Amino acid sequence: MKTRPPNGGLFLFLSLKSAILFCMSEKKSLKVFIVDDSDFARSLMSKMVIQAGHIIVGEASGAEAALLSIKDTDPNVVITDIVMPEISGIELTEKITQSYNGIYVIVVSSLSQEHIVLEAIGAGASDFIPKPIEKQQLIDSLDKIQQQIMKG
Repeated sequence: MKTRPPNGGLFLFLSLKSAILFCMSEKKSLKVFIVDDSDFARSLMSKMVIQAGHIIVGEASGAEAALLSIKDTDPNVVITDIVMPEISGIELTEKITQSYNGIYVIVVSSLSQEHIVLEAIGAGASDFIPKPIEKQQLIDSLDKIQQQIMKG
């Protein structure tokens, strides 16, 4: 005979191991800020990020606007293009990594020569993704960052 709680539902008993595995698999959504001077690119990346289960907390078409907004939106991740008016994505990456502890930067660009990639990583980028962006590559990069955040 099964015991029923007052509301008529069945009790669900989980083993300690199952409960721990469930808690470990719970993913918290990342808060993502996107910087690209192309409206189309920002829109495309936003859709990919949202489909991956994360939240867009802001967007900017240039680095100056991004720097003004980042402190108010408190993102975990900034995704930035390299070639933009005013300040390049490399300079933006340096400013973010020097000024904000705990914000990861993913640099995206159609310029994917080795020296550009090394410059982005040297500036503090967590990852470099060549354009056109493949959705799975962006998801993998966000998953890697999420795992690093969960480890503390």
